[in-house]
Amino acid sequence: MIESGSGKIVNVGAFAAQKGLAGMGAYGAAKGAVIRLTEAMAAELREKNINVNCVLPTIIDTPENRAAMPDADPSRWVAPEDLASAIAFLASDGARAIHGAALPVTALS
Repeated sequence: MIESGSGKIVNVGAFAAQKGLAGMGAYGAAKGAVIRLTEAMAAELREKNINVNCVLPTIIDTPENRAAMPDADPSRWVAPEDLASAIAFLASDGARAIHGAALPVTALS
């Protein structure tokens, strides 16, 4: 990307990175690190015309998550296509002025 003079990087964190929760210390710390890494990369690469941002989805509605959490309400989860749309936007020219953002991606309901 540096050699070509432009690029887009979209890291994937988690909504849980925004606040510490009981029983999720290591997970929250790891996902919080994704945000700080995104910010640092954005600062380092902005002048090289490379955008770096991240998305922070809540639970993603996948067959694996449905199997792991059979009593949960998947209507409250993020549809994979909605997450993909957010990532596609951050990777588009429409997001050329966005650097170091941590975009929450949550379900509509």
